[in-house]
Formats: sequence, C-alpha cells, structure tokens
Amino acid sequence: MQSSNHRLRDMEQHHPLLSGGTDVEAGSLAAGVMVGGPHSGHGAGNRTMWFIQDSCGMVCATMTWFLVLYAEFVVNFVMLLPSKNFWYSLLNGAVFNSLAVLALASHLRTMLTDPGAVPKGNATKEYMESLQLKPGEVIYKCPKCCSIKPERAHHCSICKRCIRKMDHHCPWVNNCVGEKNQRFFVLFTMYIALISAHALGLSGMHFFTCIKVQWNECSDFSPGVSVLLLIFLCLEAILFLTFTAVMFGTQIHSICNDETEIERLKNEKPTWERRTRWDGMKTVFGGPPSLLWCNPFTGLRLRRLLLSHGRRSGSEFSV
Repeated sequence: MQSSNHRLRDMEQHHPLLSGGTDVEAGSLAAGVMVGGPHSGHGAGNRTMWFIQDSCGMVCATMTWFLVLYAEFVVNFVMLLPSKNFWYSLLNGAVFNSLAVLALASHLRTMLTDPGAVPKGNATKEYMESLQLKPGEVIYKCPKCCSIKPERAHHCSICKRCIRKMDHHCPWVNNCVGEKNQRFFVLFTMYIALISAHALGLSGMHFFTCIKVQWNECSDFSPGVSVLLLIFLCLEAILFLTFTAVMFGTQIHSICNDETEIERLKNEKPTWERRTRWDGMKTVFGGPPSLLWCNPFTGLRLRRLLLSHGRRSGSEFSV
C-alpha cells in the first residue's frame, strides 16, 4: 500500500519509525487490567478482561498455584502448627504466608494485565492518514495481525498480537512479559525465590529438630508421611529457587540495560536512546524508589473492574 505521503511495509523484524505513544487509537485500551478486545481498535465500548486462552499456559499457571499452595500446606500444617514454640510459629507463619500472598497476587497481575498489545487491524488508510506522517517516512505493518508496529514491538504467536517491548512469552504466567506487566513478573520471580529459600530454611530446621526428638512429637503426621512431604517440598523449593532467582537476575539486567530478551537474542542494534539504569528501573516500577515498588496491588482499580464487569452479562476474555 503506497501513497504520496508515506510508505507502508509488511515486515516482521525491522525497527519501525513509529513511536510507541502514537499507535493507539483513542479509547482502544482502558487502564488497569481492563483492555480492549481483539478488535478494540475500532471502538471503545468493547472492553474485556485480558486473558490468554492457551491450553499449555493455563495448565502451567494452575500448576504454579498448586505448588505454592502445597508449600503453604506443608509449612503450616507439617512444620509450624505442631511446633511447641509459639513465637517461632507465629513469626515464620506471618512472614511465609505474607510472601506467598504477594507471590500469588503478582502472578495474577502478570497473567491478567495487558502486556502492551497493539490494537488489531489498525493499519487502515484512515488511521495512517491521521498519523500525519512526513513524506517518505516509513512505517511497518505486521502481516499476521494487520497492525501498525510501534518501535520495539514483536509479534507473539501464542497471544496472536504484537506486544510493545516484548521480553518473552512465559507459560507459567500464561502471558507475554511486556511493557505493561514486566514489573509484576519481576515481583513474582522475587517473591517465589524468597518463599522457596524460606521453605528450605524451615525444612532444615524441622529435620534438625525432629532428629533430636521423636518424630511423633514434632508433627501431627506419621514419620513416613512427614518425611515424604518434606522431601518433595525441598525438591520443589530448590527447583523454584534456582529458576526464579535466575529469571529475576536476567529481568533486572534487561531493565538496567534497557534491552529486552528478544532484542538481546536477536542481537538487534538499538535505534532508540537507551535509558540509564535508574531511569529504566523507575520507568518499569513507576516513580522513584519506594516500598510501592514491591507492592503488586499498586494501581489496581478494583472498583472500576467490578463496575465494568457489572455492566456486562457473563465473562468475556481477550484472546
């Protein structure tokens, strides 16, 4: 498609000249976890909750919740509640359960937050004319979702959308990690690593305590069942700690270098002005350093979510 004012190219892996702030039509994306549906670029009235209907991703996300809840069960009912030390149980229970709630909340925010999807089908003649491009300026269209691709956007074959600053698609959160939900993914990996390390420490203390006394006195379960539950918990904690600690480190490294994982793997030369490390952190986590950086509930508009959901009959999902 060509005109005297601009050229449109159907290319997948090139740097577009369109900035990220000019590609969204008015009203196409709503704030918070409420986003436009698959054809939201054509109107603002169709607002649905972001959720990827991918079988593998839904299974992995369910497994994540099951394993965290399993750890909660073993820590609380096998180790802490039977303990005769009240303050030991209270303090460790409060810390572990608080971290587990924050981990699950971060997982939900990552999974249900629009990662920065470009509206589908916005590569229309009317829309391109509204961009007021300079003569000879080149913009790029994704041939798979028929969208104008902003700079640093990549197409996800699972989400079936172009995602701004797409880092990777993670099946464990059943979503892409992109411009709008990277913060929650970083918090998810951090809190999972913390509860995994805490569970390992508690398991070691429990084994040490039970060796000195009779196993029947340090757990309400039989010795055989207790040992099996603790061994599985330790294996789970080691695997989760290793995986999430590595992911947390790579995410912080990417943020500080202002480079996504896809850009690093493709060895793409930056056509954008890279931010400094602190500017990158402040952009992702929102504002100057504070305790709000660690809060996965920040920016959650629950009232708007409930009101928007109440105006519709039945659940709607964006795929």
